[in-house]
Amino acid sequence: MKLTLVSSSLNVGGAERVISTMANYWAAKGWQITILTFDDGAELPFYDLDRRIDLHPLGIRSPDGFKFSVSSVTYNLRRIQVLKQAIVASQPDLVISFVNTTNIMTLLACRGLKVKTIVSEHVHPTFGQLNKATQLLQQLTYRQADLVTVQTHAALSFFPLDRSKTFVIPNPVILPKSEPIQSQLYTDDRHLLAIGKLIPEKGFDLAIKAFAQVAEKYPEWTLTILGEGEMRSELEDLCVDLELSDRVFMPGVVKNIDAHLRKADIFILPSRFEGFPVTLCEAMACGVPVIASNCLSGPREIVHDGIDGMLVKPESVSALVIGLSQLMSNPGKRQYFSHHAPQVLDRFGVEPVMAIWQRAIRQVLQPNLSKPIKRKRHIILGGLVAK
Repeated sequence: MKLTLVSSSLNVGGAERVISTMANYWAAKGWQITILTFDDGAELPFYDLDRRIDLHPLGIRSPDGFKFSVSSVTYNLRRIQVLKQAIVASQPDLVISFVNTTNIMTLLACRGLKVKTIVSEHVHPTFGQLNKATQLLQQLTYRQADLVTVQTHAALSFFPLDRSKTFVIPNPVILPKSEPIQSQLYTDDRHLLAIGKLIPEKGFDLAIKAFAQVAEKYPEWTLTILGEGEMRSELEDLCVDLELSDRVFMPGVVKNIDAHLRKADIFILPSRFEGFPVTLCEAMACGVPVIASNCLSGPREIVHDGIDGMLVKPESVSALVIGLSQLMSNPGKRQYFSHHAPQVLDRFGVEPVMAIWQRAIRQVLQPNLSKPIKRKRHIILGGLVAK
C-alpha cells in the first residue's frame, strides 16, 4: 500500500501528533508512506517519525490562507500546482489530507488525477475560522473527496454529504510511557495540569480565574499549563493581577509530557470548543482524574461524566470552581476516576482507531467489497423457480 499524507506542517500540535502516529503505524506495517508538508522544512518534525517514511517539505505555506484578490488567487494556483506535482511524483494508491484549508488545497490539486482522496477534519467545522468564501469552496471541493472523516458524531451534520461518504474516526491515543499514577494522589504536593496552545479557544484564562477562587483554600495546589501561543503575555498578566505568579507555571512547549502527567493529580481541559482532544485521552490513559468543559464537540464523546471524569458547563468560571473544589477536596473521588479513566484506551487506543481507518481505506479502494452482497431472491411456484 502506498499512501501520501498531506499536512500544513509537522510542528507541535494535536493534528500533527495524530498524523505522526498514523504514519508510524502504517510504516511499521510495511506500507510505503510519503508525507507532504507545506512548510519549508527549516524546523524538524516535533514528533518522532519512522525512518522509513519519506518526508517532503514543499515550501508553499501561506499565512494568509485563501483570499480572493487577484494576487492571492495567482499565488494559490502556483501552490496547487506544486502540490499536484508532488502528489503525482509520490505515485500513491490513496491521498489523505488533514485540516480544512489543507484539505481544500489537496482536493484542488487532485482534480484531474486518477487518485482516491480522503480528507480529515480536526476541528469542529462550526469553529473552523474560515471566511464565507472559503466555506463555500470547502463545501464544493469536499464533494469531490471519496471520503470525509470527522472526529465526532457532533461534526457530521455540518457536511451535507451522502453518509456513505463520511466516517467518524476519533484520534488514536498512544499510552504514554508512565504507568497509571494512583500512588501520586497522596503525595504532599498537589498539581493541576493543562496542556494546549495558548490561544483563546483553549480557555486557559478561565482555568486561571477558577484556580484563583480556590487557591487560598487549597494552598498545597499549583497549576501548570504546558504549551505556547499568542495569549502568553495576556495569561501572564492575568496571573500577576490575581497574585498567582508563584502558583501558576507556564514552561512552554515540552517533549516530556509523560513526566508532567506522572506528577499530575488533576488534568483540566477548560476549552471553549474542541475537535477531539488527544491530551484529555492521554491524561485518562495515565489514570489522571480529569475535569473537562462540556463544549460542543469532543469531551462529551470521551468522558463518561461521574464515572471516569467530570464534565462541567463550558465557558463558566463558576462551574470550574465547583468542579475543582469537588475534586481537590475529595481524594476518594479522584481515586475513583483514576481507576476507571484508563479504559479510554479500549475505545480510542491506537489499535481500535486504526482498525476504523482500515475499514475507511477499504471502503474507498475496494468499494464493492465494502457493500453487502445482493443475493438473488428465488420463489418456488408449483415446482417452477421464478427469479
